[in-house]
Order: sequence, then C-alpha cells, then structure tokens
Amino acid sequence: MVEVFRHTVMITGFVFVMMLVIEYVNVLTSGAWRNRLVRSAWSQYMLAAALGAIPGCLGAFAVVAMYSHRLLSLGAVVAAMVATSGDESFVLLAMVPNRAWMIFAFLFVIGIAAGVLVDVITGRRFTAQALGCEGLEIHEEFQETFFNFSVIKQQWRECSAARGILATVLAVIIATIITGQIGPHEWTWVRVTLLVATSIALFIVSTVPEHFLEEHLWRHIARKHIPQIFLWTFGVLVIIYFLTVVLNFDLTETTAKGRWILFLSAGLLGLIPQSGPHLVFVTLYAKGTIPLSILLTNSIVQDGHGMLPLLAHSRRAFLFIKAISFVVGMFVGAILLATGL
Repeated sequence: MVEVFRHTVMITGFVFVMMLVIEYVNVLTSGAWRNRLVRSAWSQYMLAAALGAIPGCLGAFAVVAMYSHRLLSLGAVVAAMVATSGDESFVLLAMVPNRAWMIFAFLFVIGIAAGVLVDVITGRRFTAQALGCEGLEIHEEFQETFFNFSVIKQQWRECSAARGILATVLAVIIATIITGQIGPHEWTWVRVTLLVATSIALFIVSTVPEHFLEEHLWRHIARKHIPQIFLWTFGVLVIIYFLTVVLNFDLTETTAKGRWILFLSAGLLGLIPQSGPHLVFVTLYAKGTIPLSILLTNSIVQDGHGMLPLLAHSRRAFLFIKAISFVVGMFVGAILLATGL
C-alpha cells in the first residue's frame, strides 16, 4: 500500500505541475502558443503522439493535462494513448533496444492515424469543452506584474495562505524526489524530469501575481482538479493492488494455449490502466516466445498509468478512449497476426 500511495502522489504531483506550467505559459504569452496549437490539428496529433511515444507515463500525463484545458482534441489524446506503452517501454529498451525504436515508431504512426480517424468520425463532438472543463483564461492587465521584484517581495511579506500552502507542498515534493521517496529510486531521466518540473513549479508559485495564484493555481487547479485526480488514481491503484497482491489474482494467466487466445488476452489485459501486468508480453517477446503482433496489440491498447488522471476529468472520455484503443489494437494486431508477424 505504501507503493500505491507513492505512485498516486507521483502521478498527481506531475499532473499538477504540468497544469500549472500550462496556465503560466498561456498567460505569459497572451495565449499565442495555445492559439497556434488549437488552429493546427496536425500539430496536435504530432505533439500528442510524440509525448505518448516518450518512454514512461510522463508524456501521457502532460497530454491529459492539456486536454483538460481544451488545448487538444479527443483524437489527439487517442493518438498519445495508442503511441504510449507506459513503463514497459523502459523494459523493452533494456531487453531489445534495436527493435524497441522500430516498435515506438510504428506506435507513433498508428497513433496519429487513429487520432485523425477519431476526430473525422466524431466531428470533434467529444471535446473537453463539451465535457465541461473551462478553458485557459488570459488576463493581460496582470502581465506587467510578472517578474516585478518589488511586487514579489511585497507578496512574500504579506504571504497568502494559498501561496504558503502551494510553496510548502512543492518544496516537500522536491525533497521526496531528491531522497527517492517519490519517483524512481535511481537517478534516471524520469527522476531528473520530475525534479526539474517541480522546481519550475515552485518558482512559478513563488513569483506569480496574487490574482494569478488565487484564481488559476489555487481555485482552479489545486482545489478543483487535484483532489479528484488524487482520489481517482488512488482508488484505481488500490483495487489493482488488492487483486494482484491481496487476492493473488494472476492478471496475466490465460485460459488456454494458442496464439489467438494469447492475442485476445493481450488486448483484454491492455485495458488495465496500470504498468506491470503488461510486462509479461514484453518478456515473452524478448525471449522469442510470442510474435510481434501480440506485443503490438497489447502496446496499442495499454497506456500504463497515463489514463488515470482522465478519470477525474471525464469518465465518459476515459471509457471512450479505452474503447477506441482496444478496437485499434485488436484490428491492427489481428491483421499482423494473420499475416504471420
């Protein structure tokens, strides 16, 4: 259970940091970067798929954060989730590095194709706007107070409860990352990314004007989004923990032999929003036990922890994206398996 709590804090903390940075950059640039991203559908698909293809779940978390602020279409989120393989990507890189990059490239292309198809078919009816989250606001009248040292100094002299709480929480998260209590125990790029991103978040909280902090960071992100994300993530991870550890339920056990049964199992197990159960397919593929088609089926359907934050934003979008990923994974996998790959 301690590990479950650590993963929950890590996921929630990173999503919070990404949402905070997005709000900050949007106001600081008067929304210019957002407008370019929203206008170009292809830039959304490319960016989302690229973030999804990054090993681990951090890129997927960033995509969910952008979607929750109406910066990406649902098709772009589908592109990211099809392209991602969660933490299994690291194992794949370690066991079959030469083939891993080919697999990542294939998932990237399939992700973009799936994302485009989803938006074309749905006509972007399943956007974050339709699902109820407000977009990013721009307050140009407050931009001149950014990076004003005298204003920053005065704000800390009269430190508000919101600034004090957020700064303390981020400082604690930084300390736990440095000591290895949150994130990877070794100093990998994931741990460095978490540390750098959280440090940037602490800088933002320490320097932004009071209005921006109160309206955008405290009321919108900290009070509205973060509690929901934490509770949903923790709840799902607890359920998986009891199934796999307490009840000793083998999530990777198949009911019969045969590659088509294993193919179906790969797709069904991919629906689990968790990194871990899918490692069996990476291991079997690296040993030459299963064909590439079965590994790709599981990789397309599964998204590690990447989708968990979306549960807090929209259960409807979560289920829709998982269903799309499953259909795409089974379709592509069946074709490849039938051709002998």
